[in-house]
Amino acid sequence: MSKGILTVVSGFSGAGKGTVMKELLKRYDNYALSISATTRDPRPGEEDGREYFFRTKEEFEQLIRDDALIEYAQYVENYYGTPRAYVEQQLTEGRDVILEIEIQGAMKVKQRIPEALLVFVTPPGVEELKRRLEGRGTESAEVIASRLKRAAEEAEGMDAYDYLLVNDVLEDCVEELHQIIQCEHCRVMRNAEFIKKIKEEAQALH
Repeated sequence: MSKGILTVVSGFSGAGKGTVMKELLKRYDNYALSISATTRDPRPGEEDGREYFFRTKEEFEQLIRDDALIEYAQYVENYYGTPRAYVEQQLTEGRDVILEIEIQGAMKVKQRIPEALLVFVTPPGVEELKRRLEGRGTESAEVIASRLKRAAEEAEGMDAYDYLLVNDVLEDCVEELHQIIQCEHCRVMRNAEFIKKIKEEAQALH
């Protein structure tokens, strides 16, 4: 059984990356969604180990000291981070792990795990992004303006990603993401041990 691939998915707020990943997991059974650890309180209906690993501030800071997180950040006095053990277990079991995270976190993951695959999800254009944000009907004009400003800042980091995924038709986008990840399994860099085995067997024939 080959080791799984860690795919880090980022994208603008309103790009639909969450929907894409949910559909990917529903359509194919070899994917696992990375579960983050957090110090915030569980919301109604949330369970430890399903939506998040809920930890106290002291427990989380111990994870930091133990180098047990691939990356972490602090937002509004709460910590959020990616537990290394959970991700490595899923990868070792052959599952392809999907991690949804913003750009700064994605760059940290790439530093720690160079073989991680980085995918950036975007709508076809800025006007479509604005339309989707307005279509939610849950955010004020000020919040939408803030998200569009943030998108302009995030766009500066898009060229650091391995693949750009345009989310125009959901079904097509999901299938394209699946094909990207599966093709990565054939990359030479991911098959060093197999190549070494073939070379040794070939040499043994002479």
